[in-house]
Amino acid sequence: MNDLDTRAVPARSGALRRAAPALLGYAAVRALGLVALALWSGARGKDAYTLLTARWDSLWYTRVAELGYGYEVRLPNGDVHSNLAFFPLLPWLERLVAAVSPLSYADGGFVVSVLASLAAAWGIFAVADHVYGRRAGVCAVLLWAVLPVGIVQSMAYSESLFTALAAWSLYAVLTGRWVTAGVLAGLAGLTRPVGLAVVAAVWAAGIASFLRERTSAREHVSEREHASARERISEREHVSEQGHASAREHASARDRSSPARERTSFARDRSAVPEGGARAGERAGAPGIARRTQAPEGAPCATDTSGVRLRRVLGMLLAPLGAAGYVLWVGHRTGDGPLGYLDVQAGWRNGFDGGYAFARFVADKFTSFPSALAGLGLVVGVGLVVWLYVVCVRQRQPLPLLVYAGVVTALALCASSYFGSKPRLLLPAFPLLLPLALALARLRTPRSAPVVGAVAAASAVYGAFWLNGSGPP
Repeated sequence: MNDLDTRAVPARSGALRRAAPALLGYAAVRALGLVALALWSGARGKDAYTLLTARWDSLWYTRVAELGYGYEVRLPNGDVHSNLAFFPLLPWLERLVAAVSPLSYADGGFVVSVLASLAAAWGIFAVADHVYGRRAGVCAVLLWAVLPVGIVQSMAYSESLFTALAAWSLYAVLTGRWVTAGVLAGLAGLTRPVGLAVVAAVWAAGIASFLRERTSAREHVSEREHASARERISEREHVSEQGHASAREHASARDRSSPARERTSFARDRSAVPEGGARAGERAGAPGIARRTQAPEGAPCATDTSGVRLRRVLGMLLAPLGAAGYVLWVGHRTGDGPLGYLDVQAGWRNGFDGGYAFARFVADKFTSFPSALAGLGLVVGVGLVVWLYVVCVRQRQPLPLLVYAGVVTALALCASSYFGSKPRLLLPAFPLLLPLALALARLRTPRSAPVVGAVAAASAVYGAFWLNGSGPP
């Protein structure tokens, strides 16, 4: 094992110890949710494990893992539900688990989701800890765990896997690991269509870094020019002072010596003045010249800067490969070209209409009194999401987090179908929770613990009720 490996192992173990409270808290919340689901499902004569692994989208993922792509369902109204709408990374991992173990594809999906949810919790902690500190990181993870739709994190769905890849990609961007960020963004793009949000975050951060470097270089050049001008003025003043001093010395010597000696002395001094003046000027200017040619203290050398730029460009190029590769493959398979994936989504009545269909859906809720309460709840929920994003901007979250959360939120709220699934589609937008995490972190543990515990219990009950309903989450 080389020196780099021996340093990396303690670093990773130290990071795990630092994140341990967040991970233990997350595991406790998720265990509570699974216990509530088991009890509720048992009371209704249903199997909780089936609800987690073999209903709705879980069936589509396991079918892709088992049979590959090409399966579709034609509905009486003409809609075509094709499994090409589901991105391949989760089915690939389900197939891998089934290949190396006696587990089924559905079991593999559950194992992947459980492990990915822990990785996602760790990634969320890493991001929040890096930006706001350890206590805020722990609170952010707990808030993500106690979301009303948090039970989805334990289902054989792709939300946990995507959130894990997104969170660690964002952390890599924040810490300057550009190639790692690009690889993880590419994998996120193979997981869900919203992988575009991770790509956008990596590109926004990369472009901003290039612009900062360019501005910094201009300011450095301007500062060097000003310093050089000041040094040249100082050199001229120093030479002038040397000349005046030498002239005064010569005049005094002529007064004290004979005419012959005066002529000899004057000849000798006349030849020495320029030489002495030049040496004085060189001595005065040499340090200044050395400072102008020497890099600023602590600044990276040109080779290091070039290496950072190369890694940044490589990361930006890797980021969109996953999503672009799958979309282009679907277009080639369907024969519809680059827009073929949009046609597949249209068969599911999915699209992006700027939120018009969702607005109509909410407005229709106010046509009768019982449903008006649901409509009011939707309005409050959307308002809360928008308000949280505004607070994130005001708190000046890092640009990658703002771009990522903004794209995830826009895609979730402005999709034209499956309105009941919008809370689940917002699950990966964890930066929206950071303002709440900061507020919770300011409370002392005796005050914050009961709050988190009560919300966790309510979330567990709601998750059990939700999955035992008739529709998909």
